[in-house]
Amino acid sequence: MVNNYRELRVYQNGLNAALEIFLLSKKFPPEEKFSLTDQIRRSSRSVCANLGEAWRKRRYRAAFIAKLNDAEGEANETRVWLEIATQCGYLSKETALELDTLYDHILSQLVLMIKDWQRWVVTSSYSDPPITHPSDPSRYSSEKR
Repeated sequence: MVNNYRELRVYQNGLNAALEIFLLSKKFPPEEKFSLTDQIRRSSRSVCANLGEAWRKRRYRAAFIAKLNDAEGEANETRVWLEIATQCGYLSKETALELDTLYDHILSQLVLMIKDWQRWVVTSSYSDPPITHPSDPSRYSSEKR
């Protein structure tokens, strides 16, 4: 059983990747300081920050999933910055491939958490209403459930 977000493997993977990116980006040229360097550091760190926020919003399914979606977006943004850094010659193709593979794994972990949200959301009387599919006729019923 996971007791806090720091125990999540996806958080640990995201943190390790962000730290690796920080170290690698120290070698980027000075003219990239306010563009590529800042962007790749921000997006890689944001994956972990969004996971921490999602953890605290587990009482509300929609908010929890939204923060996981934000983490997913930031992880994919980081992949784009990695590709740009590689194309500019700031990262070796081997290093970029290792990080891209790690971010692919992080994205898979996030997708699994979103798909299995019931495992993570804390149920309470304040939880969101059940999710209904758009084709579900009961969704349009005026009767209260």
